[in-house]
Amino acid sequence: MELISSEGATAVTDQAEVARFRRDLVQGLSATPKSISPKWFYDAEGSRLFEDITRLPEYYPTRQEAALLRRLAPSFAQAFGPDTTLIEFGSGASEKTRILLDAAHDLAAYVPIDISPDALREAAVRIGRAYPGLKVTPLIGDFLHLDRLPDDIGHGRRIGFFPGSTIGNLTPDEAIAFLASARRLLGEGALFILGVDLIKAAATLVAAYDDAEGVTAAFNMNLLVRANRELGADFDLDAFEHRAVWNADQSRMEMHLAATRPTTVTLAGQTFQFAAGETLHTESSRKFTEASVRAMADAAGWRMGAFEAGPAPSVALALLRA
Repeated sequence: MELISSEGATAVTDQAEVARFRRDLVQGLSATPKSISPKWFYDAEGSRLFEDITRLPEYYPTRQEAALLRRLAPSFAQAFGPDTTLIEFGSGASEKTRILLDAAHDLAAYVPIDISPDALREAAVRIGRAYPGLKVTPLIGDFLHLDRLPDDIGHGRRIGFFPGSTIGNLTPDEAIAFLASARRLLGEGALFILGVDLIKAAATLVAAYDDAEGVTAAFNMNLLVRANRELGADFDLDAFEHRAVWNADQSRMEMHLAATRPTTVTLAGQTFQFAAGETLHTESSRKFTEASVRAMADAAGWRMGAFEAGPAPSVALALLRA
């Protein structure tokens, strides 16, 4: 992880990110079945496309969670206390963060954490301008491998914030490991606000991940565009199509890039073959119930203090206590 000023990230960080992207994609293309972490969606263009997705009529999670957070933020903020630091894991554009910042008037600091330097820089500047009395300390890196927080961010309670059902992008074991790591990092007395999407009708879920305008398809395909640009790969973009599938057995939505014909990809001096119909699995988004969230929190050493679901199509916010 690397601390940055709001003016920008370093070239070293960008180079390190490219190296990690290359390593992960080579490993993913070498696996059976082929897969890649969804964290690599989020270059500047991927972040922009995702913000477009959140405004689509089919994509309910963002607006449903924002509405629920507006209702619950005042009660959450009452539990924060003075000199509190808000730490957001995978902050993106930090749009929902403003709801909490407006409700919690005595926060000492805000630490947004994101893998995309561009998105992090832009969000930190916007938040800093909108809340001039708030110390904003952006941190570049993968929140799954966070080993420390900045030292000068206040001495009160630490509040973890993980909205957007991003926890659903992790495998069950990864999710528990992340929550356990966050508990150690945030310390005793910490709170954690966790957003989750709930299981619902398959048609509603598939539409949210395969919209009529094709924005989600462009978001998915941008992963290959990024690989060609940053890594020197030679994905034939015309040989792949977006595919969204509800996996009922695993309670998860899946996104894939499916080869429409046999095709070959060269990356880092290696050649990878795709058969017609073979896919690169780019994202899983697990859906939850109250019971499954409670079990996950318990396994990670948290106690679930509250669980509130919104109206259909329902998402939920859980307040976890250390």
